[in-house]
Amino acid sequence: MATTLIEGAASPEKRGTTTPEGHRAALLEERETVQPVARLTGVIKRYETTTALDGLDLALRAGEIVALLGPNGAGKSTAVRLMLGLAAPTSGTVRIFGGDPREATARTRVGAMLQVARLVETLRVREHLDLFRSYYPRPLAVAEIVRFAQLDGLEDRMFGQLSGGQKQRVLFALALCGDPDLIFLDEPTVGMDIEARRGLWQQIRELKARGKTVLLTTHYLEEADALADRVVVINKGRVVSAGTPAEIKRMSGGRRIRCQTALSFADLQAMEGVASVEAAEDFVTVTAHNAEDVVREMLLRDATLSGLEIASPALEDAFLALTKN
Repeated sequence: MATTLIEGAASPEKRGTTTPEGHRAALLEERETVQPVARLTGVIKRYETTTALDGLDLALRAGEIVALLGPNGAGKSTAVRLMLGLAAPTSGTVRIFGGDPREATARTRVGAMLQVARLVETLRVREHLDLFRSYYPRPLAVAEIVRFAQLDGLEDRMFGQLSGGQKQRVLFALALCGDPDLIFLDEPTVGMDIEARRGLWQQIRELKARGKTVLLTTHYLEEADALADRVVVINKGRVVSAGTPAEIKRMSGGRRIRCQTALSFADLQAMEGVASVEAAEDFVTVTAHNAEDVVREMLLRDATLSGLEIASPALEDAFLALTKN
């Protein structure tokens, strides 16, 4: 993850920023001066002949949600394993709260919800919570964990009797047992319906409000867009882009104008600010950096223009563009 990162916490004067994006940028800029809770510096990780991470730099700061995105095999899981102290880098340094992630003082301040987790099916939810709480010097109260993970009424159910979404909520609860300052969430909403997913999003936002740092890995790009202060995209073990979701989305080439028009491809492509033109059935899709100006020009030239739609770029579009090679 080696590139210039934008990281972020707000000063009084920056809180006056009028737009949400400007406010978020101010938060990220100020956080540059704060000691990171986790940092990977020049990390290389090799498995025999395979290089999983290739000179990766990444910093996580207090009170931010970072979405770590990348295609399968990009190195996301390896980076998380290094920060959890489950593996050591081939070269480079990994620090959690200024120390070695394998040390007990660091590990007791970390919580993790991993996609590969396996729990005993015949233990009750409450028994799992009691077991995990016993690993930490200052655990959260059971009632607080149950409330936070929305497990009310499930405490006496055996884990094996739960639905897929309920099991995900239990795994989320276990990650919170030690009242951690740094939380890793790997595909946290897999198997959840829309209502449960949005409910968990709200709990993740509450973690941030409490000053916790969250590293989120997800294939639901809508999830990353909704939650993250900062998105870090990695491919082949390296950072290919980093910034706020809005900054990443702008890298997809602009907004999309979909319509029916009598204008030719050549006319559309010659307009200032047009990045691309595509056709599908009777409609054309024009991607433009200055969509409003292009639409005005199209309307002036074509009085028959109809079916007009303008869509903002999606995080998915930028992600695909950044990781296609």
